[in-house]
This record gives sequence, structure tokens and C-alpha cells, in this order.
Amino acid sequence: MIESLEWALLVVAGLVLSSVLLSPLAIRLGAPILLIFLGIGMLVGQDGPGGYAFDDFDLAYQVGSIALAVILFAGGLGTRVRDIRVCWGPALTLATLGVLITAAVVGVSVWLLGVSLLVALLLGAVVGSTDAAATFLLLQGRGIKLKGRVMETIVVESGLNDPMAIFLTIVLVAFVDAGAAELSWEVGGTFALQLGMGALAGLLGGLILAWLINRLELASGLFAVLALSGAMALFGGTQLIGGSGYLAVYLCGVVLMDRMSGLRREELDITHGSLAWLSQILMFLMLGLLVTPHQFTGGIMHAAGVAFILIFIARPLAVAISLAPFKFSLEERLFIAWVGLRGAVPIFLAIIPVMSPGPVDVNFFNVVFMVVIASLLLQGWTIPWLARRLDLEVEPHASAP
Repeated sequence: MIESLEWALLVVAGLVLSSVLLSPLAIRLGAPILLIFLGIGMLVGQDGPGGYAFDDFDLAYQVGSIALAVILFAGGLGTRVRDIRVCWGPALTLATLGVLITAAVVGVSVWLLGVSLLVALLLGAVVGSTDAAATFLLLQGRGIKLKGRVMETIVVESGLNDPMAIFLTIVLVAFVDAGAAELSWEVGGTFALQLGMGALAGLLGGLILAWLINRLELASGLFAVLALSGAMALFGGTQLIGGSGYLAVYLCGVVLMDRMSGLRREELDITHGSLAWLSQILMFLMLGLLVTPHQFTGGIMHAAGVAFILIFIARPLAVAISLAPFKFSLEERLFIAWVGLRGAVPIFLAIIPVMSPGPVDVNFFNVVFMVVIASLLLQGWTIPWLARRLDLEVEPHASAP
């Protein structure tokens, strides 16, 4: 147990510093950087050389909520309105119908393997969404540029689909805890209300913040503070009134970046990019700490089966159905199906049923963690190769002499 603030600061700062210093190694090996962050957390954890026992799921959930809000806000700042205009149809369909199909296919498949239907559907909901943090890091962080509107579709989908996965998870946790098996029309109404209030709050919040930033004369550096504090207030307020705070902060970032003047836009872009990196590092380190690998033995085959269904059946089927009305080539559909990266969000969502008083225990969390690792290893490692193989990557222009 860390007994003083000084030791806590030394440990946390040391872990973040180690993560940053080791990130070039991941790039050199072609591995997803997120694996480095998770690995360091596991090394410091109970089964690693660090031996630090951390099992506070409540604290992890609270910290993870804030970190995810910061990541989505930064993701919104990095998403241009012109990108949304060219892909809003397929991205929105993937973010809603695609998540539902993925969750249903995984859930029914796991149910056929002998797990209770509600718990199986809950597992499908937890792993059902493409992770924004993993997608932003892998595609944008490594400078991968794709032809057509593939990049825009993937990035916007990953930013919009978290509310659907979060809503499905919370609803199914309630049903699992209550032992109920019937859904009511009220559930659909609640979901529509959450999305509607979240979208409205995000658009209004972005317009108000942009108006303030464009008209106030503040010291250099305070514009980023104003934007972040406004976004976090928007997140908390939207959650309190029953809307989706995650959708609100993402849309707030999109509108804010579109409406700001040039110099202030550059300041926010740099500052919030750094904050997003810090949030992702802290989030993955903490999630790595939560894991106890010696408990994996009994669930490895189960997790491998879930990962196989998710990657090779559920995600491709969801993409095929969701993108059927839109004009994408076969190569583009294959690539979008493969870039269904799972990252911090499924692990974060797996905390919710573990915290609840229902029958789901820590083994559920461990299975989700192993599924995420499988996704990062198999999909994350091969995305650049697949983009070149399918001839979807834009070749960089040769620099002028």
C-alpha cells in the first residue's frame, strides 16, 4: 500500500514516464502502443514483479469515466465537420445498428456455448463497440492515410458508438441483477432520450464554448483550460439530466474545433492532444493493475472462443449489413470489418457488472480483458499490412528537392 502522497506521485509519474519512453519500442516493432501501457500496469500489479494489489473497481470506474470523457473530447477536436459530412450515414449506422448486431451475434453464440442468455448478451454488449482510443491511436498516431472515405467512417464510428455500448451494458446489467428476461418499450424510449439529450447538449455546448473562446481575451494557455473545464461541466451536467455525456463531449469537440478561430484552434489541438495521451496512459495503466493473470487459466479457451466469434463472425456480419445501403468496395468493407479494434472501453464497461450486486464476478472482467488483448494483438498488429495489401493506403508524396 502506498502510504504517502510523495510515494504515490513518484510511482504514478514513474509509470507514465516509463510508458512514454517505451512507446518508440512499440512503434519500431509495429505493435499497438496500448499493449505497452497495459503491460506496464500488469507488471506493477499483483502477479507482476511490482506485487501491488489493486482491486478497487469503484475507483477504477470513476477514474475511467473521466479519462474516457477527456479522450472523446480530444477525439471530437480532431474530427473535422467535412469528414462527418462525407460519412455520417455509414458511420452512424455502424455506431448504432452495427453495435446491436455485433452484441447480438456474440451474445447468442456465447449462449449456445452454455452461458445464460442475459449474461451472454451482456458480454456481447460490453465488447460490441469499436474503441475510440485504440482507433485514434493506431490510425492517426501512426500516420496511416486511407483512400476514399474509409478513414473518416472508421474514426467517426468509433467516436459515436460508445453511447450505444454503454447504454446496452447498463440496461443488461440491470436485467441480469433483477433476473428479468423481457425488454420493454421504455428501454427504447430511454435510449432515444439519452442520445437526443446528449446530441443537443453537445451541439449547444460546443457553440457556447466557441462563442466564449472567440470573444474573450485571455492569457495564452487559458483557452485550453476554458475548453476542458467547459467540456467536463457539460459531461457531468448531461449525465445528471439523463443524457449521454460521452456523446455530448464528442460532439462538443467537433463543433468547437469547427467554430474557433485559427490561432486558438491550434492551441487547443496541441494541449488536448497531450491531455488525451495522458488520459489514455493512466487509464490503461490502471486497467492493467486491475488484472490478476493467475486467474486467467480457467477462462482462456472461453475468451479465445469469444474473440474468434467477435473478430471473424460478428464484426464482419455487422459491417456487411450496416454498409449494405452505401457504396463501398469489397476491399473497403473488408478493411472496415477488420478495424473493429477493442481497447479500454470494453475493459472499462466490464467493471460495471463486477461492481453490481448481481451474479457476475471478476471472471467476466478477465474474459473481456483477454478478448481485448486478442483484438489488439491480431487486428492492431496487422492493420497497416492489410491497408497496403488491399491497396487502400495513400502513398506519401515525395518531398520536393
